[in-house]
Amino acid sequence: MTAAGRIARREVFDTLNSLGRARLLSAGTVPETGFEHPLKDFRSADAAKGASILDGRYLFAGQLLESENPFPEPAPSLRFAETLHGFDWLRDLLACRDESAEARAGQLVDSWWASFSKWSSFAWAPELAAKRLINWALAPGLFRADLNRQSAFLQQARHLKSSARHARPGLDEIRCGTALMLSGALFDDSKLRDAGLAILQRTLPRQVWTDGGHYSRTPSAASEILGLLILIDIAEAHHNRDTPDVISRAIDRITPILRFFRLGDGGLVEFHGGGEGDIRAIDHLLGARDTGTKSFGFAPNSGYQRIEAGGAVIVMDVGKPAASSSAHASALAMEMSAGGQRLVVNCGWTDKQPDNWREAVRATAAHSTLTIEETSSARLLAEGWKRRLLGSRFEEIAEHVFARRNEEDIGTWVEAGHDGYAGQFGLHHRRRLFLAADGGDLRGEDGLFRPVDYGPPDDVDRRWRFAIRFHLHPSIRASLARDGMSALLVLANGDGWRFRSDGGPVRIEPSVYLAVGESPKRTSQIVIQGDAEPFGAGERPPNRIRWAFQRLGRVGGT
Repeated sequence: MTAAGRIARREVFDTLNSLGRARLLSAGTVPETGFEHPLKDFRSADAAKGASILDGRYLFAGQLLESENPFPEPAPSLRFAETLHGFDWLRDLLACRDESAEARAGQLVDSWWASFSKWSSFAWAPELAAKRLINWALAPGLFRADLNRQSAFLQQARHLKSSARHARPGLDEIRCGTALMLSGALFDDSKLRDAGLAILQRTLPRQVWTDGGHYSRTPSAASEILGLLILIDIAEAHHNRDTPDVISRAIDRITPILRFFRLGDGGLVEFHGGGEGDIRAIDHLLGARDTGTKSFGFAPNSGYQRIEAGGAVIVMDVGKPAASSSAHASALAMEMSAGGQRLVVNCGWTDKQPDNWREAVRATAAHSTLTIEETSSARLLAEGWKRRLLGSRFEEIAEHVFARRNEEDIGTWVEAGHDGYAGQFGLHHRRRLFLAADGGDLRGEDGLFRPVDYGPPDDVDRRWRFAIRFHLHPSIRASLARDGMSALLVLANGDGWRFRSDGGPVRIEPSVYLAVGESPKRTSQIVIQGDAEPFGAGERPPNRIRWAFQRLGRVGGT
């Protein structure tokens, strides 16, 4: 179905609900089976944030609302309201070391129901209802002895059964299927369970690729999906049922690629709208199923290369941006960790960050790769009807992206390229990486060239300004050498690395990091700049810059 068709169908559904259909579909009594289940929330919780909520301070998406009862209040922004109504913060409040925290959590559930017991196009939207039900399911102590709350839970679940087909394509569909299957397990309701399973049977094969990645190409999406499916696996086992094959297959596929996406500190690489992730949750998920520990270096469907040696880990984006509003223009961007410490990163993103940074961190310049004339390797849809209909997707992306690798005794080579700049500048970008077998020497080369079949450029004298960036993790202390041709990088554990390049002076400039927390963190970036000639050929190709990260050993204190 087209985007316009989905919007029209949902508008009709909302109109019917506003006329009372939701009340007719959702009414029902609570079964006498109780609310007993073995589900536990394995995600990390922020007790300090919970204490703030206990004091009536709600800080979501970079905005603050102070209120004893936030639900009737006007929300500062749409994303704030989505976070509030999705109850993702509930585990933070329950983690707060205060005797009144659980009682306050129950009061807020009651407050939500008092404000939204009648259908609301926003609060009852399938995307929010699914999140809310999952978070409620993982807080059983609030519901077990309270029939009114169980009734609210069940009414939301029964309405989701009819509204889930109108959810946004992507992760929200999987959340809806999970919420219904968990609700069916909680209330021993086969109709809810079967409805959720039908959604997952339809969406999992389409969204989870054979290499285990999600079709959004977001590493954190794979982590979330695996967490949801593990919850279903536990709930099915509690009812002495075999986990459905479609769910077991997805678990078996996703688990290895989640290992693939981990850097040395245990967190995830930060590509396409995903942050570092929840290390505690990732550890739990990888231990939940025995799928073996065999590693691999190339995820062909997801479009990533991984090189690992001697405690160093490098992951490079070698795929096209997905057709979604979360995709980033990160062609050939790389991230690197060494000795369990992040070194080279992208600016990253989490949904907890302020809205005004969202579009900026999707640009190529927010990634550790090459840009030409400070433009991105993929262009967003212009403002207008198409963007309102499809969202802020990329309109122009690379037509061709390639990658190949060669593993030898001395180390591993990866070469990749893309033509995302061909339309504007007539140039292709090629990046080569070599990591030595001991993990202490990373050599790289970035090149720009004009394919022979393009013919001569219109202006043979034109020079394009390019920049190669390496964003550094906030824990890195960076300083330039006196000659300005190299930089010393000191990790938090005192290990030192030297960056050098044959492309002229090295610069250290300010950058930001948004892959963790609720506000951007200041950090630094290494920048090399130069002028690209239109042909990019000759006895010594002028558009080729070599660079290296080399381990020095311990140079500073911890």
